[in-house]
Order: sequence, then C-alpha cells, then structure tokens
Amino acid sequence: MKELVIDLEAEKNEILKRYRALLRACKPTMQKGDKTMIRKAFDLALESHQSMRRKSGEPYIYHPIAVAQIAAEEIGLGTTSIVCALLHDVVEDTDVTLDDIEHDFGKKVAKIIDGLTKISGVFDTNSSLQAENFRKMLLTLADDVRVILIKLADRLHNMRTMEFMPRDKQLKLSSETVYLYAPLAHRLGLYAIKSELEDLSMKYTERETYQFIKLKLNEKKTEREKFIHDFIQPVEKILVAQDVHADLFGRPKSIHSIWNKMKKKSIPFEEVYDLFAIRIILDSPPEQEKSDCWKAYSIITDLYRPNPDRLRDWISSPKANGYESLHTTVMGPRGQWVEVQIRTKRMNEIAEKGFAAHWKYKEASTDSGLDQWVQKVRDMLKNPDSNALDFLDDFKMNLFSDEIFIFTPKGALIQLPSNATALDFAFEIHSDVGASCIGAKVNHKLVPLGHKLQNGDQVEVITSSKQIPKEDWLNIVVTAKAKAKIKSALKEEKRKIAEDGKEILERKLKSLKITYNSDNIYKLSYFFKLQSTQDLFYNVAKGLIDMKDLKEFVASEKIIEIKSPEKIETEQVQSMLRSIKAKDSDILLIGEDMQKIDYKLSACCNPIPGDDVFGFITVSEGIKIHRTNCPNATKLMSNYGYRIVKARWTNQQELAFLTGLRITGIDDVGLINKLTTIISNDFKVNIRSITVDSDNGIFEGSIMVYVNDTNHLENLIKKLNDVKGITAVTRFDSAVEKAS
Repeated sequence: MKELVIDLEAEKNEILKRYRALLRACKPTMQKGDKTMIRKAFDLALESHQSMRRKSGEPYIYHPIAVAQIAAEEIGLGTTSIVCALLHDVVEDTDVTLDDIEHDFGKKVAKIIDGLTKISGVFDTNSSLQAENFRKMLLTLADDVRVILIKLADRLHNMRTMEFMPRDKQLKLSSETVYLYAPLAHRLGLYAIKSELEDLSMKYTERETYQFIKLKLNEKKTEREKFIHDFIQPVEKILVAQDVHADLFGRPKSIHSIWNKMKKKSIPFEEVYDLFAIRIILDSPPEQEKSDCWKAYSIITDLYRPNPDRLRDWISSPKANGYESLHTTVMGPRGQWVEVQIRTKRMNEIAEKGFAAHWKYKEASTDSGLDQWVQKVRDMLKNPDSNALDFLDDFKMNLFSDEIFIFTPKGALIQLPSNATALDFAFEIHSDVGASCIGAKVNHKLVPLGHKLQNGDQVEVITSSKQIPKEDWLNIVVTAKAKAKIKSALKEEKRKIAEDGKEILERKLKSLKITYNSDNIYKLSYFFKLQSTQDLFYNVAKGLIDMKDLKEFVASEKIIEIKSPEKIETEQVQSMLRSIKAKDSDILLIGEDMQKIDYKLSACCNPIPGDDVFGFITVSEGIKIHRTNCPNATKLMSNYGYRIVKARWTNQQELAFLTGLRITGIDDVGLINKLTTIISNDFKVNIRSITVDSDNGIFEGSIMVYVNDTNHLENLIKKLNDVKGITAVTRFDSAVEKAS
C-alpha cells in the first residue's frame, strides 16, 4: 500500500488561509475584542486537535473551521457562536474539560458547548443513544437556540464531506439528517440549508435516483436558462417603467423536492414542470413592503394568467418560522406552469438565514411566530417524557407540518399545525381548558373533540368540570403540547390507582405468607412481564392480577432469575451482533446457508436481490432485512443505530421474492389478459395477488409477483410498459411497520 506523504508546511499554510477566510466571513458582526476571542478559540482548537485526522486524511482542524465558516457566512451568527463552533468537538474528543472552557471563555460558551457534546457512559439501554443526545441538545434550546444552529452547521459540513466514510455510516448519518436535522432547519427558517441537507441525504440513500435527476437537470440547463430569460424580460421592463427596484432570477428546485413530486404524483421526470421557481426580490423600505409586493404581483398576473388555487400569501400571515413571501403559479409563455415568489430583501434574508436574520430585524415585528414556536418547544421540554423516543416522535410531528390559522370567539389568531383538531385548539388555549373539554363549536356549529380544523375556522371550546383526559385522546390530538399534557394527566391518574394497588398487593402477599420487599416485587413484575413495579400495582388494582395468578407465581418462583425487560432486550441484540461478527466478517450475507442466523425479509419494503439493503435486529423476530430506501429506514437508522448491521446479497440460486407493481393506464378490452400473459408466460413469474379498479375508462391495478432479482424486475416493468394503453408501471412498498 502506498504510504501517505504529508507536507506539514503546506498544511500549515492551508490552515492559516482557511482561518483568514473565516475572519473575513465574521467581519460584519465583529466588535471590539472579538478578534482576540476568536483567535484564542482557534489556538485552543488547533492545539487540541493537532494529532487528529479526518477519514479523508486531512487535518481535523479543517472541520471546526468549516463549521464556524458555515455559522458565520450561511447562517449569519456572531462571535459567541463562532467561538463555540471552533470548540464544538474539543470537550468530546480531547482532555479539555467544560470547566476549562468556562474559565477561558465564560459561562455562555461553556453552556452551548455542553449542549453540543454527546452523552457518553451509562444510559437507558431500552432507549436510543441518538434520541438521548438529540433530547440533550434540545434541552439547551430552552436557554440558547444557537446550540441547534451550530449543530446544523456541524451536520451540514459532515454531510458535505461524507464520501470517505464507510457505507453503513453514510446511511446512518443520512437517515438521521433527513429524519431530524432537515425538518429542524425548515422549522428555523433555514431553507437553503434544509434543501442541501435533503439533497445530500438522498445522494447516499437513493444513489441511482439522485444521479439520474442530477443528470437530467444538467441536460436541460441551457433550455431552462433561455426559458427563464424569456419569462423575466417583459416583467423587468414594466418594473423599471413603474420605478420598482427589484432583482429577478430563476432558482432550480432541489433534487429532493423534484423526487418527492415524482413520487407523490407517480409521474416521470419529464412530467415535472415546475423544475424551477422565479424569484423577485424587491428593494423596499419597511413601510412600503406589503404594497410593493402586491404591486409586483399585479404586474406578473397582468402578463401571465395565474392559477387561482395556487396563491399563497405569507406576507399577511407569515409562517411560524418567520417566513414571509408571496407565491403564485402562472401560465408561462410556452404553456407550462411557473412558480413565482415575490418578497423584499429583508424577507429574503430571513428566508435564507432564518433565525439569525429574524433576530436582526426583530424590532420591526413585535410578535413573531418564530418566538412562539421556540416558546412551545420550551413548554414541551418542561415535562419531557421519560422515553426519549416518544419525546422525539412528538417533537418531530410538530416540526414539519404546515400551519393553519384559527380564530378564537373574540377574534384572536392562533396558529396550529395542519390536521389539528378541536381538542388541540382547547389545549392550545390552556392546559386546564383542554383537560376539561367535552366538545367545541366551529363556526357556531357543534362538533366532536376529534373534528379536524380548517384554515380560518372560528372555534369556541365547551368544557365541563366533570371531564378528565382519556387514553384515546392521544389518537385525536396532533400537537406535542396536547400529547404531553394528556400523557402527564394519565400518568397522574395511573399513579393514584397504583397507590391503591400497592396496598391490595401487600394484603394479598401477606395471606400467601410472602414477604413484601423490593426483591419480591421485582420478581413479580418480571414474572408477569411488566415494564415497571407501577404497572404491577396498577394491574392489581384493576383486577388484572388476582390470587390465582399470585399462587402460580409462588409455584414457579424458585426458578426465576430477575432480569429487567431492557436487560433481556440488550442481551438479545448483543448476542445476535456477536453471532454475525463471529462469521469472519461483520457483514450479513443474505442467501447463504445461514441456519445459525435467523433473518426475515421485511414486509414493509419487500427487498429483492440487487436492492441496497441493511439488517435490523428486532427483539422478537430475529434480523429483518430492509431496503435502504424503505419508508421505515430513516426512522430505524436514526433511532436505533446500534441495532443496524451491514448486509449484502450473495449469488442467489433461482429463488423467488415477493414484490408489488402498481399499473395505471387506459382501460381496454383484454388489457388484464395481456398483462397476465406477459407476467406468467413470457417471464414465467408467479402472481400471488391482483387487484384491479376501473373508473371512467382509467385502469388501476396492483399486482404482487415473485421475481428473482432487480434485473428480472426491471425487465418485467419494461415489458409491461410496452403494452398499448399502459401509462405507468411502478414498484411499490407495502405497509409501514413499527420497530420491535
């Protein structure tokens, strides 16, 4: 192997060059004494990381400098954040402690770096280390939102430089990114970063699709630029004539959003018309912003016919993350729809740099949706659920949803996520109002608690002092606040019942001559397969455990060894990992003679040979094989990274694997016969099931077939596409399943 030759002098010069570039990026926000502070942080980082290198072979210090550069340039953060970005890995990777940081740089910097430092050592094995780390980071959001912003800069640089990482690490980081970090960037208004994070994740999880769309976009580049030029020219003329100062340009849509559109509408790339958006950035004084935007809208819609259903006014009612813009879709000169975004320079800076820019202009808008959101997160964090994974699910649910605007009976405006119900609204007003809610009046009509609210509804809550929160309410609400309040109310109720159960159990054990002590209580919990002693007391109070069950326990008590469910789960996961690693390689080879290791092909994505796959260790069903682009993959890799094993196919014998095909087309006599002939006779493929629906001449069918591998499947799809009248044949995933 060729030895790596390192030119230390050249590296030293490169480090200084990058440091100077960072100082230039910091210039706009720098004040007296800031440069000294940044230099001090840079020197400490340089010294701490001097012997470390990245996977690419570069000096490790390149990474903190790059993170600080992103924080300054792309997010617009100030000196404190730059110092924290430079030092973000120091405590985790070197001998420097948080106390040292506090001594040299102050309490604020130490607190932010603590939020950025991963948890190490002992933690609840039943939970997920990733989820715990994420929760820790969010807890510091209650004090300082900069923790999240620096974390996003850190993640962005890691994603940009991920090609040297092993494949399983690439998949894990990409999944985490698209599951948590991209939604966070979206919620904090960092649209450019959000799009780049999604694209970079897709580059590793959907490699072929990503390259295909990228290639197609490049092919059409010249044609697209000409179209944008022809579209913009007449608009510019009128804007100049009316003395409106503006910059106009075309911006291509992100690869991820194009892919989403293709999936959502089941259309090929060629049929995605809005591959770009036209942006009009107005140079307006604050008092004229609104009128200038509508003036530009009027000019655009005089020239090009607008689609009346596609007007989005986020100027009158900005999004919760502070985003303000006017969006319309118009019919362009060549008969295709074009999205036009109209906003001012101030609005554009907030759209690009989100939170940081929002604070800069804060005086202009007193009550902001972004402040409200941060406040909501703070409220939620006051009573975080004991399980970090539940907490994350609730938190994530409120990250990506669009807002609807609801009015109180007195006309006050309340923002809720779309799909929110009357019960969510009640909890949004006040926890006590939610807890005692029995119904609501929406636009003066009586509705049940689960009624989904629409934009612009006026809602009046009806309460009763006799009402208490119910278990099934958790299925009705969508906001994290409502879920947290209902869970804590149910817990309190359960605790009271468990108190009674404790007394009942004590009496029953006494009559069986069993000593009431913690050892026996744990043994009982384990015997009845319950998660906690509180569950045991609760079940006794509810009559789910009686004397007969307790006598059974007494009979078998001699052979019981106390193990918590968490311990059992950990042991199972670890023994499976050991059995894989014992086989010369830590890669699970699928299709070999593998009596030793029990694995199943997951039903949620039906992987077949040729698919990019990974193994996931379940507790009850051995190892399940999933496709890397399975609908569940991002959640599994984000939350249970320690249970993931690398997997690849070996040369298969002629085995058959189940997969699903969705076929659409124009209904015609004998169409089904043609399709089944190709599948059964030409390809010798067995059909497991076929469901067909025909509506007004449109044919839609789902066929479950057995194929050998991805090549076999691609040839079959190609052949079916050639049938006259068929418009699309796509492979589909099955149901979404829970991790177990």
